Amino acid sequence: MRLNLEFMAKYLPMYIDAAKLTVEIAFWGIVFSLIVGFLCAIVRYYRTPILHRIVAVYIEISRNTPLLVQLFFLYFGLPKIGIVLSTEACAIIGITFLGGSYMAESIRSGFEAVDKVQVESAQSLGLGRWLTMKEVVFPQALAVSVPGICANVIFLIKETSVVSGIALADLMYVTKDLIGLYYETDEALIMLVIFYLIILLPISVVASILERRLRHAGFGN
Repeated sequence: MRLNLEFMAKYLPMYIDAAKLTVEIAFWGIVFSLIVGFLCAIVRYYRTPILHRIVAVYIEISRNTPLLVQLFFLYFGLPKIGIVLSTEACAIIGITFLGGSYMAESIRSGFEAVDKVQVESAQSLGLGRWLTMKEVVFPQALAVSVPGICANVIFLIKETSVVSGIALADLMYVTKDLIGLYYETDEALIMLVIFYLIILLPISVVASILERRLRHAGFGN
């Protein structure tokens, strides 16, 4: 296979811009996913009336509908009722809606892993519910949840490839556009893979190091 290096050099800046946009969308989507996931995990852990059912329904809808369908609803459906969002906003909200449910389950599993005896002991010492959560449950739950959270981060970054479906000029959109225009399929796909590796490999390495250190420290067993 002989690659058109001139083509790859010419469109490298376009890929760099697309990678920046991909990282930006992924970053904010992951940040908001963690916030949503944490709040939902607390609601499910304490089984708060009404809210618990709402969160359960949200998680089922989020996990059982494709991200592309969610993005289409935001981008094409909401304008029908007068709500118009930018493509970037739709992408971030879509990633958040999907990622929040996965983060919630990962964090909740960490909460559930904390021994109930520790919670009861903290409360018997006079610690309230939220102080017990802050001082006893959350630090241990976070350590247990880290591998799952890291896996979700990688998953959500890969899911950003779907946002090209609403004409957002991310890495996948640029690749499909160049293939359609110039038919340089191999070159475009190789550049796509390279940029995703540049984004994902450091995160994967850091996640592996964190998981290894937590395992050696005695967490997650």
